[in-house]
Amino acid sequence: MATPPPAATLPDGPALLALAVDVAAEAAALLVDGLTRARESVDTKSSGTDMVTEMDRAAEQLIVDRLRRARPDDAVIGEEGTDVAGTSGIEWVIDPIDGTTNYLYALPGFAVSIAARSATGTLVGVVHDPLRRDVFTACAGAGARRNDEPLHASDEKRLAHALVATGFSYEAERRLRQAEVLRQVIPLIRDIRRMGAASVDLCSVACGRVDAYYEKGLQPWDHAAGALIAREAGAQIGDLDGDTISGDFCLAAPPALFEPLRQLLRTAGAGQA
Repeated sequence: MATPPPAATLPDGPALLALAVDVAAEAAALLVDGLTRARESVDTKSSGTDMVTEMDRAAEQLIVDRLRRARPDDAVIGEEGTDVAGTSGIEWVIDPIDGTTNYLYALPGFAVSIAARSATGTLVGVVHDPLRRDVFTACAGAGARRNDEPLHASDEKRLAHALVATGFSYEAERRLRQAEVLRQVIPLIRDIRRMGAASVDLCSVACGRVDAYYEKGLQPWDHAAGALIAREAGAQIGDLDGDTISGDFCLAAPPALFEPLRQLLRTAGAGQA
């Protein structure tokens, strides 16, 4: 990112959030309109299971165009290759379809994810889940909401009662290692859920739909918005060392569950999987 201007010149969170909400809604409407055509043009990226559609590209272009028109000096990065430099100190991080496989099969659990961040961290996040008609939002320091209703993460304290979401790599060998981690984890928790989109998983932690979530190998656009929403809803967010999340590892859980789940995942070798 470019060196940010003085903090006093940065826009306030509500203005950024309002823009992100509007743009995400436009992109979500485009995706719903294209659901019946989603399988007509499918390519692959890192592996045969890592898919991208024309709708991914169309939605990303729509989001970029709208953001650049409203805020031409901001930087923008996106999953489908957008990498636009900026001078304002604000960078947008976008995933036009988080959960492309779900989208291809018209399964609930895909979303548009948009976040804005500065040198101080993520400022706002929006995850728009169109088939569930859920719009998750957060502004740093102001809490998280779903459809304008305040959110709070689970208050579960017992690891054995924790419903935990996770995700898997597109690479076959890594999937096998992740399955071995899961074999060690699942006897010690309530159960596992695999929903297919990191942003939706993180929002599921935020609203108590699951108690916790972990995954290795995420990109910034996978977690930027969802992690802010989960954190603002009261979840603790970190990696396996308890530090800031990164592509290496993302763990989200209520504070009482975070440490025991982190230790369990470390013991199971989740950091190497």
